[in-house]
Amino acid sequence: MTSYLVSTYGRAVRIINAGAIQRLCAVSAAIGLVLILSVLPVVADDKPVIVAFGDSLSAGYGLDDAESFPVRLEVALRAAGLAAQVVNAGVSGDTTAGGLARLDWSLPERVDLVILELGANDGLRGIDPAETEANLDAILKTLGKRNIPVLFTGMLAPPNLGRQYADAFDALFPRLAARHAVVFYPFFLEGVAAERSLNQPDGIHPNPAGVDRIVMRLLPFVLRALDAG
Repeated sequence: MTSYLVSTYGRAVRIINAGAIQRLCAVSAAIGLVLILSVLPVVADDKPVIVAFGDSLSAGYGLDDAESFPVRLEVALRAAGLAAQVVNAGVSGDTTAGGLARLDWSLPERVDLVILELGANDGLRGIDPAETEANLDAILKTLGKRNIPVLFTGMLAPPNLGRQYADAFDALFPRLAARHAVVFYPFFLEGVAAERSLNQPDGIHPNPAGVDRIVMRLLPFVLRALDAG
């Protein structure tokens, strides 16, 4: 199953113009930083607070706010009997380096769980996996020092970058999860990557049905991570 996902994900990635992605990411990241600073909420004491800390997959690129991953997850949690608040701390175009740089001011004072979803843009840009691993390691260390439970989601490298790169990139996520003893979901886009009916025309970002599929698969891991915390 994993090899199929890597192959189909790679085909989807190759249809996108790399230069266009980088220009879009730069603009989206700048806008996203401003939005996060302006909308971080004052959280209610009686609700668990979950922060979706990631890139465009968390931010809801190309979707209405009501269709974004954080909002749909909050709805699913409510349906499961948990009135949690899910904060959208996603920035479109963000890399692991960008996430590390903004971590401290992207989190509300009280956090019950962070869903850490970063790395896709590192893979798209061919960033050295050692650098990606170091950045994610630093983020996980910081969250650990604050005693914040983490649900860590993995990513798969586009195979057009070569088997050697993919092997190094794909392996860093489970290794970090084991090192920091956090709840781990191996592939954020599991069941959605390269499924045309579940993605926007760019072939990478989930459409509303794709987001709902991600939420459905991820929900048991969210509940487990909250219980572990």
